[in-house]
Amino acid sequence: MKIGIDISQVIYGTGVSNYIKNLCINLLKTDNENNYILFGAALRGYPKLKEFANSVQDFPNVKCKILPIPNFILELLFNRLRIFPIEKIIGPVDIFHSSDWTQPKVKSKETKKITTVHDMIPFLFKTSVHPKIVSTHKRRLELVKNEIDLILADSKTTKDDLTKFMEIPEQKIQVVYLAPAEEFKNIDAEKVNETLDKYKIKKPYILSVATQEPRKNIQKLLDAFEQIQKRRPELYLVLTGKYGWGPGLRSSQNVIWTDYVSNEDLVALYSGCRVFVYPSLYEGFGLPILEAMACGAPVVTSNNSSMAEIAKDAAILIDPRSHTQLVRAIEMVLDLNMENYQKMAQASTKRAGEYTWEKTARQTLDAYKELYSQIEHTSASVSVDQDQAAKEQQPEVNTESSEEQEPLPHINRES
Repeated sequence: MKIGIDISQVIYGTGVSNYIKNLCINLLKTDNENNYILFGAALRGYPKLKEFANSVQDFPNVKCKILPIPNFILELLFNRLRIFPIEKIIGPVDIFHSSDWTQPKVKSKETKKITTVHDMIPFLFKTSVHPKIVSTHKRRLELVKNEIDLILADSKTTKDDLTKFMEIPEQKIQVVYLAPAEEFKNIDAEKVNETLDKYKIKKPYILSVATQEPRKNIQKLLDAFEQIQKRRPELYLVLTGKYGWGPGLRSSQNVIWTDYVSNEDLVALYSGCRVFVYPSLYEGFGLPILEAMACGAPVVTSNNSSMAEIAKDAAILIDPRSHTQLVRAIEMVLDLNMENYQKMAQASTKRAGEYTWEKTARQTLDAYKELYSQIEHTSASVSVDQDQAAKEQQPEVNTESSEEQEPLPHINRES
């Protein structure tokens, strides 16, 4: 097979970036039989795309096509005008895997189209997402509905939402879970302390990792921390993640904002925290939950959407709209004795271990193979049909005398 994958989202520095990086790297580690063409385009993010492309060049079966084109130009060409087929950039492919932002036209009818849908936020949380992002994703999802042969959903939650809100047949959607990268694991105290000194963080601290936007419910966590901190003046709250959009957040003492940090530093922050809190209103997956668990952190997260699906009984689940539940859950972890705290940390590590990028890559590769087999099946069917038609048009061979001749979610979400 010749497989094209859009890697443009590498530049974002968010969950979708981690997805495409880890998927591509593990596909290349897993599969040495098929050929890959990684396509990416960005203007300001062009150096990041080139850096990732260079990091995979040692694999013998991959080529990269990286272009310095602004995202809005691609969105115009691919999602709106639909006049620029992807083959003009990457050449003919058997499988084209799009993801997240644009849905380019595919010229060849033989090419099978697959995409990843991470969540349905533009439909479910319109007021918590920038209007431009809403319109772009809605436009793309309409193209996905009408053109894509197979959709990969990050979770059953996303699959159910696609079926309900986009009326996409269930059989066209396959759930393939994500995973924490291999580097996310508990590290020794010396490395943790070096990172804490770097950001002037003191123990004990609560950690939350999220892009700062209304849906992530950060203000609710800040309010809960302010109440807890009055009784525990030694406690800190560390908020990691870049600013997205939305109103400013009210903060209190002992709150540290780190902005975006490298994965190396993030591993240390996860490993050193007393509890990881992720009170989002909705997630298509919630990768930070598994990253924190892989580092041995006890987790408090929301009881809705994919967060409950992913964390299950290895975390304390709360209604993210309830101030009281959030405060009680955090304090429950803070009050655990050493034995019970270690049990919760071990449950986190065990749960995270059930998800690996190798498994994600193999399931994705299986999806490619299934689509490819349909191409071969279609070709064979056409050949048989044509053969049958030719036979019907040919005169029958007559072996008798002339006289004897006869003239084919559950949606667990709070409103």
